[in-house]
Amino acid sequence: MMPLSLWLDDTLSLLYPRLCLLCNHQMPKTTELVCPTCHFNLPKTDHHTLKENEFTERFWGRIPLEYGAARYRFNTASQTQKLMHGMKYGDGRALCQYLGRMYGNVLEEAPTFQGIHGIIPVPLHPKKLHIRGYNQSEEIAKGLGEVLGIPLWFDVLERVAMTESQTRKSRSERVNNVGAAFRVKKGEKAKGKHVLLVDDVLTTGATLEACALALINAVPEIKISMMTLAIAGD
Repeated sequence: MMPLSLWLDDTLSLLYPRLCLLCNHQMPKTTELVCPTCHFNLPKTDHHTLKENEFTERFWGRIPLEYGAARYRFNTASQTQKLMHGMKYGDGRALCQYLGRMYGNVLEEAPTFQGIHGIIPVPLHPKKLHIRGYNQSEEIAKGLGEVLGIPLWFDVLERVAMTESQTRKSRSERVNNVGAAFRVKKGEKAKGKHVLLVDDVLTTGATLEACALALINAVPEIKISMMTLAIAGD
């Protein structure tokens, strides 16, 4: 006789089938949120294998980066756009953590991302956090840290200014918009350490640059790497 728990799982699967977030096809009982075919077809990068790449190029002459990487390429015609949209709505928190774990599995084997002492997500202003309900970067960091076994340092950096939307701004406008938005709160734990700054999407890099500069100016001998789930571009 089938155990009650299995019977309930099968019944729920029939009533509420798990669908791939990208193609909407039904998936077998699984903890995955994207089917294997869709994930295979997502436009991925090889940033994690290279010391210098298109990610780090965006910070040349601005930030002394140790390493930088994004997992997926993002443009308005790609499936990555659906993922980024899904992280903001519906089951967004679970999707952020899932994608963080997926990238963690990749970075775990990458020699370029070894020796990191702490993960610092790009913080949200408290008012925006209250409106949204969660910080995408924090949720990504949770999934990443779970796989890599690296502690999450949520209290090192804080956002002190609620800036305007960056969506339609040029790079120089973005830099000016977030220039003084971040402040180091508990920097002593990062002194002389290698930290990984985490955000969802890299566009111009203005937000990550502002975070990095706040840390560099306040924390002696800090080393900084960066990671995002996606990088915008053609």
